Amino acid sequence: MAMKIRLARGGSKKRPFYRIVAADSRMPRDGRIIEKLGTYNPLLPKDSEERVKMDVERVQYWLSQGAQTTDRVARMLEAAGVVGKTERSNPNKAVPGKKAKERAEEKAAKAAAATEAAAEE
Repeated sequence: MAMKIRLARGGSKKRPFYRIVAADSRMPRDGRIIEKLGTYNPLLPKDSEERVKMDVERVQYWLSQGAQTTDRVARMLEAAGVVGKTERSNPNKAVPGKKAKERAEEKAAKAAAATEAAAEE
Protein backbone atom coordinates (compact mmCIF):
# COMPACT_ATOMS: atom_id res chain seq x y z
CA MET A 1 0.00 0.00 0.00
CA ALA A 2 1.43 3.41 -0.99
CA MET A 3 1.28 5.63 2.08
CA LYS A 4 1.32 9.42 2.10
CA ILE A 5 1.59 11.89 4.94
CA ARG A 6 -0.45 14.82 3.66
CA LEU A 7 -2.97 17.52 4.50
CA ALA A 8 -6.73 16.91 4.61
CA ARG A 9 -8.80 20.08 4.43
CA GLY A 10 -11.46 20.96 6.94
CA GLY A 11 -13.01 24.24 7.99
CA SER A 12 -15.60 26.32 6.23
CA LYS A 13 -15.46 28.32 3.03
CA LYS A 14 -12.54 30.80 3.08
CA ARG A 15 -11.58 29.63 6.60
CA PRO A 16 -9.21 26.71 5.92
CA PHE A 17 -8.09 24.29 8.58
CA TYR A 18 -6.04 21.20 7.82
CA ARG A 19 -5.37 17.88 9.51
CA ILE A 20 -2.00 16.24 8.95
CA VAL A 21 -2.89 12.64 8.18
CA ALA A 22 -1.42 9.32 7.11
CA ALA A 23 -3.50 7.98 4.25
CA ASP A 24 -3.39 5.61 1.32
CA SER A 25 -2.23 7.66 -1.68
CA ARG A 26 -5.13 6.31 -3.77
CA MET A 27 -7.75 7.82 -1.46
CA PRO A 28 -9.19 11.31 -2.12
CA ARG A 29 -7.75 14.33 -0.28
CA ASP A 30 -10.53 14.44 2.32
CA GLY A 31 -11.37 10.75 2.08
CA ARG A 32 -10.55 7.76 4.23
CA ILE A 33 -7.49 8.19 6.42
CA ILE A 34 -5.49 5.73 8.48
CA GLU A 35 -4.34 8.02 11.29
CA LYS A 36 -4.53 11.68 12.25
CA LEU A 37 -1.03 12.96 13.01
CA GLY A 38 -1.63 16.64 13.73
CA THR A 39 -3.22 19.91 12.66
CA TYR A 40 -2.27 22.98 10.64
CA ASN A 41 -4.11 26.30 10.88
CA PRO A 42 -2.83 28.72 8.17
CA LEU A 43 -4.89 31.61 9.55
CA LEU A 44 -2.69 31.94 12.63
CA PRO A 45 0.51 34.04 12.55
CA LYS A 46 3.65 32.23 11.37
CA ASP A 47 5.36 32.51 14.75
CA SER A 48 2.40 31.01 16.65
CA GLU A 49 2.98 27.63 18.29
CA GLU A 50 -0.65 26.71 17.61
CA ARG A 51 -0.19 27.03 13.81
CA VAL A 52 1.32 23.56 13.35
CA LYS A 53 0.86 20.78 15.89
CA MET A 54 1.92 17.21 15.19
CA ASP A 55 2.71 13.96 16.93
CA VAL A 56 6.38 13.71 15.91
CA GLU A 57 6.80 10.13 17.15
CA ARG A 58 3.96 8.85 14.99
CA VAL A 59 5.24 10.82 11.98
CA GLN A 60 8.64 9.20 12.41
CA TYR A 61 6.96 5.79 12.68
CA TRP A 62 5.13 6.28 9.38
CA LEU A 63 8.29 7.57 7.70
CA SER A 64 10.10 4.43 8.90
CA GLN A 65 7.31 2.35 7.34
CA GLY A 66 8.01 3.96 3.96
CA ALA A 67 5.39 6.71 3.89
CA GLN A 68 6.13 9.62 1.55
CA THR A 69 5.39 13.21 2.50
CA THR A 70 3.87 15.87 0.31
CA ASP A 71 5.93 19.00 -0.32
CA ARG A 72 4.01 21.15 2.17
CA VAL A 73 4.19 18.56 4.96
CA ALA A 74 7.90 18.02 4.23
CA ARG A 75 8.48 21.74 4.76
CA MET A 76 6.65 21.58 8.10
CA LEU A 77 8.75 18.59 9.16
CA GLU A 78 11.94 20.44 8.16
CA ALA A 79 10.88 23.41 10.28
CA ALA A 80 10.23 21.06 13.23
CA GLY A 81 13.63 19.42 12.75
CA VAL A 82 12.21 15.94 12.11
CA VAL A 83 13.82 15.52 8.67
CA GLY A 84 16.85 17.17 7.12
CA LYS A 85 16.58 20.07 4.72
CA THR A 86 16.39 19.19 1.04
CA GLU A 87 17.72 21.43 -1.69
CA ARG A 88 14.96 22.63 -4.02
CA SER A 89 15.60 24.08 -7.44
CA ASN A 90 13.16 26.29 -9.28
CA PRO A 91 15.11 27.89 -12.13
CA ASN A 92 12.04 29.74 -13.47
CA LYS A 93 11.31 31.49 -10.18
CA ALA A 94 13.17 34.72 -10.99
CA VAL A 95 12.24 34.85 -14.68
CA PRO A 96 9.65 37.59 -15.35
CA GLY A 97 6.47 36.74 -17.22
CA LYS A 98 5.49 37.81 -20.73
CA LYS A 99 3.61 40.96 -19.67
CA ALA A 100 6.43 42.08 -17.36
CA LYS A 101 8.94 41.68 -20.19
CA GLU A 102 6.71 43.78 -22.48
CA ARG A 103 6.43 46.52 -19.84
CA ALA A 104 10.21 46.54 -19.35
CA GLU A 105 10.77 46.87 -23.12
CA GLU A 106 8.27 49.76 -23.33
CA LYS A 107 9.96 51.50 -20.40
CA ALA A 108 13.39 51.06 -22.00
CA ALA A 109 12.09 52.44 -25.31
CA LYS A 110 10.63 55.52 -23.57
CA ALA A 111 13.90 56.10 -21.70
CA ALA A 112 15.88 55.83 -24.96
CA ALA A 113 13.52 58.31 -26.65
CA ALA A 114 13.88 60.72 -23.72
CA THR A 115 17.71 60.59 -23.88
CA GLU A 116 17.61 61.21 -27.66
CA ALA A 117 15.32 64.21 -27.15
CA ALA A 118 17.64 65.59 -24.47
CA ALA A 119 20.67 65.07 -26.72
CA GLU A 120 19.04 67.01 -29.62
CA GLU A 121 18.41 70.07 -27.48
